[in-house]
Amino acid sequence: MTPKPRPCRSASRLPAFLAPLLAALLAPAAFAQSSITLMGGVDAFAGALKNSGDPQHVTVLGSGGMTTSWFGVKGSEDLGSGLRAEFFVTSFFQTDTGVYGRFAGDNLFSRDANVALVGGFGRLQLGRASAPGFLPNILFNPFGDSFTFSPLVLHSYVPTGRFGARTWASTNAADSGWSNQVVYTTPSYNGLRASLHFQAGEKAGDDDRNNIAITAMYDNGPLALSAFVHRIRDSNPNPGGPILDVTQAPVNYALVDEQRAWFVGASYNFNVVKLYGTFQRTINDAAGIEGLRDRTISAGVAIPAGRGAVLFDVADTRRSGQLFGIERSRRTATLGYDYRLSKRTDLYAVAMGDRISELPTAMSYGLGIRHSF
Repeated sequence: MTPKPRPCRSASRLPAFLAPLLAALLAPAAFAQSSITLMGGVDAFAGALKNSGDPQHVTVLGSGGMTTSWFGVKGSEDLGSGLRAEFFVTSFFQTDTGVYGRFAGDNLFSRDANVALVGGFGRLQLGRASAPGFLPNILFNPFGDSFTFSPLVLHSYVPTGRFGARTWASTNAADSGWSNQVVYTTPSYNGLRASLHFQAGEKAGDDDRNNIAITAMYDNGPLALSAFVHRIRDSNPNPGGPILDVTQAPVNYALVDEQRAWFVGASYNFNVVKLYGTFQRTINDAAGIEGLRDRTISAGVAIPAGRGAVLFDVADTRRSGQLFGIERSRRTATLGYDYRLSKRTDLYAVAMGDRISELPTAMSYGLGIRHSF
């Protein structure tokens, strides 16, 4: 008796995310279309900078007052059947000197170096890209991605004091970008999408030294919401070092070997004013003890005025823990005006006050221009 042929499993019975992948792999190469785009932003300002604890003001012609200057390329290829490949290769640079990177020793493509597959299943990305907490931080404060004047970004990512002797470490460990990263992002459902992040530690014999996170974003109409949780055990941009800071005195931040954090943010656009608010809790473990605990709250507004907007934001961080001793706080407030010359070019003027408890208040000022392309 001739055996009956086994029925093939139909595409309709495959998991939903596999069907478009199989269809794309079988599609003729003739349907492929590709594009490459040069893009970036150039930002420079003149002013005087001083954080609380700094000995004196520094008069600067600085780079990145409102946005860290950067350039690079992105590309995509249409693979057919709703599937496409994408890549991003972008680098930071300093407008005032022309030096690449955000700081000495920064990697050439520390902003982006990744490739992705995008389709009905969502987006799967491999390589260096933004840290899970970066977009929630910059989208939910009126000064956006300013690493010079945004109170929330300063508290989250910018330590004070000189390298190796910080007076105040940032609340978020492991840089604003993660290397060796795998990110899966769901399709958008009525403005809601989520991402899973995993960073491999790449250390032989130590599979536990890795970073993981989940983020969620909602943007539909005037209301926007965001949340993330992360657990960090490895450093960035170059894995293998202390995750928070190399400083050992007066506070031994270098002992921190694991960070756990959660964050929620919201904004609402009333047209006549846009409101922002965030809350974050961070716990840093050091050699088995709770070394540092941070609680950060921020609130801000953007008020349309003429061809620009008046911006105000304040962030308050309370810090305690066995490494730190008594509870201390840091409060930073910034007032500014952003004037639009065109869709791609704007002028800005800002003033910022910064105070760490038991230290004098410090003031910073800046006038700058920003252009994107």
